Amino acid sequence: MSVERLGRGLMVGVSGLMVSGVALASGGGSPMVAGIPVDFILFALTLLGVALFHDHTLKVGLIGLVTISVYKILFTGFHTGAGVAGLAGHFAHEWVTLANLFLLLMGFALLARHFEKTRIPVVLPRYLPADWRGGFLLLVMVFVISAFLDNIAAALIGGAMAHSLFRARVHVGYLAAIVAASNAGGSGSVVGDTTTTMMWIAGVSPLAVVEAFVGAAVALVIFGIPAARVQQKYSPILKHTHEHTHVDLPRIGIVALILAAAVAMNVVVNVYFTDKADSFPFLGVAVWAAILLTVGIRRPDWEVLPETFMGTLFLLSLVSCASMMPVETLPQASWPTALGLGFVSAVFDNIPLTALALKQGGYDWGFLAYAVGFGGSMLWFGSSAGVALASMYPEARSVGNWLRHGWYVPVAYVAGFAVMLALVGWHPTGALKAADAPAPAVVAPH
Repeated sequence: MSVERLGRGLMVGVSGLMVSGVALASGGGSPMVAGIPVDFILFALTLLGVALFHDHTLKVGLIGLVTISVYKILFTGFHTGAGVAGLAGHFAHEWVTLANLFLLLMGFALLARHFEKTRIPVVLPRYLPADWRGGFLLLVMVFVISAFLDNIAAALIGGAMAHSLFRARVHVGYLAAIVAASNAGGSGSVVGDTTTTMMWIAGVSPLAVVEAFVGAAVALVIFGIPAARVQQKYSPILKHTHEHTHVDLPRIGIVALILAAAVAMNVVVNVYFTDKADSFPFLGVAVWAAILLTVGIRRPDWEVLPETFMGTLFLLSLVSCASMMPVETLPQASWPTALGLGFVSAVFDNIPLTALALKQGGYDWGFLAYAVGFGGSMLWFGSSAGVALASMYPEARSVGNWLRHGWYVPVAYVAGFAVMLALVGWHPTGALKAADAPAPAVVAPH
């Protein structure tokens, strides 16, 4: 794709960023240019640089992080204070989120290789249709997995299966669909997404967010079928070339143990130790403990870590930039606001957005769960699942390509929301007693 076309595609995302910045930033706390906070302009320029300079994304990300940090030190300060002390306080507040994301991205890179070497991906064609329906069923599997497992794991498992099923040639539009499936599947479960877990902790009934599955299921069909057809045309699914392959049972056990450790830690910390959740990267440490405990059974592919480290460092730089954006207020609670938050979630960390909504009250929490959970799928860096999958498939890091080939994701988002309105209806609740509960130590941005 040409630089000019990339630029045109990115302008859609940049425009959304500008509008979001005007809508969410505090009224007078940040200097503005043409009504747009300078913070958002610097972030938009960073994203533009990432899209245009594919061979230098780490440099662009780090330059953007340093530039935004210096700007805030000199002019605006942070929620934790002014100057260098404010910057230190900001990262002291964010370190658990960043550490969890670092450990998970590095650990799940090894998990993905373990899963690929179980040979399950090459055995799957025995049971999947040998046409576009096979690709669609794979997305359904990712959707279901994400309902009870972290959406990063669901996306990486889907990416690992797709790598084998489609001969390592996975279309960007299908990558967008994998991310969308992982985010949609977690939106209706209080253990499937950080934001829904936050709602649960704040006092929202798990049954109140289940209605998000109505919109998520509709969205899955709308984006899943065209994505599967595009992928089948781009690189057809493997047929019966591995009919006599046997799975590696010890590796299956390793994968199961790692995932079980993640799920168990997620539930235990967020249910029984919520006051400690934001003090230590429990989830990432649990994953690595399981990896190290199984080294003697099957050797992990340590060779993937250097390249994964560079990609992770780049992704953490973008997450850090997003964490410094002045998102401070929300419009009045209503279904149009919830719909809009889905688009905002494609650019900003949805954890503070959800925290603000919980504090504000007045939302139908199923709609909010669908919006902030699935909305981040519209851009690759809008969710942890997208960030993680981009570490496996660097070609996904083009905003222009993501918007161009994954156009059906925003269409599916709006359609799913509309069906929820028609079938379920908007039923807001009042303020929550536990709205100030600490955010769980799962991952960011989603």
